[in-house]
Amino acid sequence: MQLPKTLADGYWRFRRDRHAPDKGRYRQLAELGQSPTAMVIACCDARVDVSAIFDAGPGDLFIVRNVANLVPPYEPEGKYHGTSAAIEYAALVLKVPNIIVLGHSHCGGVAAYRERLKGNASETSFIGRWLTLLDGLQVRERDLAAFGKETAFELAGVRQSLANLRTFPALKEREGEGLLILHGLHFDIGSGQVIELDEKADRFAALTEES
Repeated sequence: MQLPKTLADGYWRFRRDRHAPDKGRYRQLAELGQSPTAMVIACCDARVDVSAIFDAGPGDLFIVRNVANLVPPYEPEGKYHGTSAAIEYAALVLKVPNIIVLGHSHCGGVAAYRERLKGNASETSFIGRWLTLLDGLQVRERDLAAFGKETAFELAGVRQSLANLRTFPALKEREGEGLLILHGLHFDIGSGQVIELDEKADRFAALTEES
């Protein structure tokens, strides 16, 4: 079976237009390894292109994607924890200075969770079990008033994932020492706007361009 033509053509454009002109950078990454500025925990949604949103190049971001950009709590007795393994690697091996939870608008995972709350769930057992990570979600009245119900649920998911990150002893220790900063962001697909959680003020606000 052949790769779809659109993907094969894209690969050859990558080789010609992006890899070849920057071959030295790629060789450096291959030989010296990665030292990303941040880890980004994002959704699997194909409309959320993390590298494009941050105009990031190769080696800049350590990205893990899953349904609804969720972080499970620290559970060392568990068997298979892909997201937790990535978090551990980012914190202990790569020692990233920033971890970003990136939510987004029109999130199918969060929408499925809302349907489950209404008793209309139709998701598979894998998705259903994964979405139990949102159980006990605390939706802020301020977010409901400012952004509407759909977005408020997505923002609550970002908050919950940040709380779960802090159950990891290594992350809590590094954050306490000032070696790690946790960020909660939400990307609006239609407008392209990113809003950021100010944890001290307990509110999301648009990112502003620094002069």
